[in-house]
Amino acid sequence: MSLWKEYLHPQSVQEAVEALASAPAPAIPIAGGTDLMLDLQQGNHAPVHTLVDLSGIPEMRVIEIRGEKLYIGAGMPHNRIVESPLVQEHAGSLVESCGLIGGPQVRNSATLGGNVAHALPAADGTIGLLALDAEAEVASPSSRRLLPLHEIFAGPGKSTLAQNEIIVGFYIPLRKPHQASAFCRVMRAQGIALPILNLAAWVERDGDTIRAARVAVGPAGPTPFRALETGKFLSGKVFSEATIAGAQETLLAEAKFRTSPARATAEYRRELVVVLLKNALTAAWERAK
Repeated sequence: MSLWKEYLHPQSVQEAVEALASAPAPAIPIAGGTDLMLDLQQGNHAPVHTLVDLSGIPEMRVIEIRGEKLYIGAGMPHNRIVESPLVQEHAGSLVESCGLIGGPQVRNSATLGGNVAHALPAADGTIGLLALDAEAEVASPSSRRLLPLHEIFAGPGKSTLAQNEIIVGFYIPLRKPHQASAFCRVMRAQGIALPILNLAAWVERDGDTIRAARVAVGPAGPTPFRALETGKFLSGKVFSEATIAGAQETLLAEAKFRTSPARATAEYRRELVVVLLKNALTAAWERAK
C-alpha cells in the first residue's frame, strides 16, 4: 500500500510553499524524513496525498554569515552543522546538541528544520537553539517573516505553522567576546538514545560577573522551554557556588517536569536538572573567558 500518491521536488522556497498550498489533498513537507517516514509507516500520521521534498532547495542547504547573524538553512543535516567551523565558532550549544541526536545514520539525514518543526519538548537541536536566542524564518505563498523560536511551538508535537508554510532557516546572533554556550543531557540508550532530560545555557561574562544568561530545558512543559526567570536571576550576579545554587532553586520553581513511563519520573528529572544546569553553566562560563 502506497503511503502517498504524489511526490514533488521543488527547486525554490516559493515553489515549495505554492505546492503545499495547491495540492488537491493533504500535503506535507519532507526533508530528512527520519521521523515522518516512521510515523507514516506505523500509522501515527494522518493520510497524506502529496509529499513536497525540500532537500533540493539551495537556500535551505547553506550556512553563512548574514549581517550580524549566523544563518543556518533548515534543510541542513545535523552532521553538517556539527562539522561547520562557523557553527563551532558562534553556536557551541547547537554543535553539542546536534552531535547527540540519534546515531550517525540519523545525523546524516535528519535536518535541523525537521527537529524544530516536529515540536517535541525535548528535541535536542531545538533546545540548543533556544539558548542562543535564535529566530526562525518562515515562508508562506504570500510572504516571509521572522519569528522568535519559541513562537513556533503550540504543544507536544504541534507547531504554529500553517499547512502551506515552511521553515526556511534560522538566524543566530554572532558570538561576541566573552560570550559562550554549552549543552548537556542525560539519555536513555534505546537504539536512538532518547533524552531523559537536556539543558542548554548561554552566558556573557564581565570579569567575575554574569552580565547576561539564557537557559533552555527539555522536557520541562508541553513545549521546548526557555527558563526566563532563571536567566533573569543569573544576570548581574557574580559567578559562584551560591549563585548557581540560587539558579537551581529558581529553575526548579519555574520548570514543570512530568513522569514519563518510558523515560523517567518527574522526581528523577528534578534531581537531574540541577546537575545539568551547573555543568552547562560552568562549561559556558569557562568558554567565555
